[in-house]
Amino acid sequence: MSEQTYKLPVDESELEGDLNVRSGATGLVLFAHGSGSSRYSRRNRDVAEFLQAAGLATFLVDLLTVAEDAVDRRTRQYRFDVPMLGRRLGKIVDWLASFDAVAALPLGLYGASTGAAAALIAAANRPKRIRAVVSRGGRPDLAGSALRHVLAPTLLIVGGADEDVLELNRHALESFLPGTEVRLSVVPGAGHLFEEPGSLEEVSRESAAWFQEHLLEHRLGRHPFEELDSR
Repeated sequence: MSEQTYKLPVDESELEGDLNVRSGATGLVLFAHGSGSSRYSRRNRDVAEFLQAAGLATFLVDLLTVAEDAVDRRTRQYRFDVPMLGRRLGKIVDWLASFDAVAALPLGLYGASTGAAAALIAAANRPKRIRAVVSRGGRPDLAGSALRHVLAPTLLIVGGADEDVLELNRHALESFLPGTEVRLSVVPGAGHLFEEPGSLEEVSRESAAWFQEHLLEHRLGRHPFEELDSR
């Protein structure tokens, strides 16, 4: 199956997303872009292509409508409305669960910048559906108290030269409950956008390995955090 664009009814509006499902896909990764970006982000596209080559389906989605995005580019009105973004991402998760082409695939979330906070909120609200989360240069601190309810294994990838965001991620580690699998990975010398040679490739490799490990656990019937669902 080649990439196809879908329109999703959310909040009395339509959001758009690009779905790529290859034969034999072992899992699905839903992308949430960061502030001021879109599903056409070259960085997210590069990571998505790497995941596709690793046997994973991908869904890159815009969390703002075309009209909202136009307003946001002028006023920045929506990009830091993380509760709204998290709510919308959760509704997209629900839509995917009802879409026959991917409903049976274990689901992971990949979020960049503020999109990472939205991904963590969605994971907290749908613990039995979300099986893994990867944050790239993310702002998990903006997810607030939701971090205490995230059950999915979570990988926080931050550039070593992105000092402020790195410090925020270190503090965020303390907000996850004991027993939750969460790891901070620092890419040496990388800045916030991972533009340095080889840095985005490292992000792609680590993301693919994380999703392959934890989504495969679900397909094999092993759910290491299932016991925590009732906490």
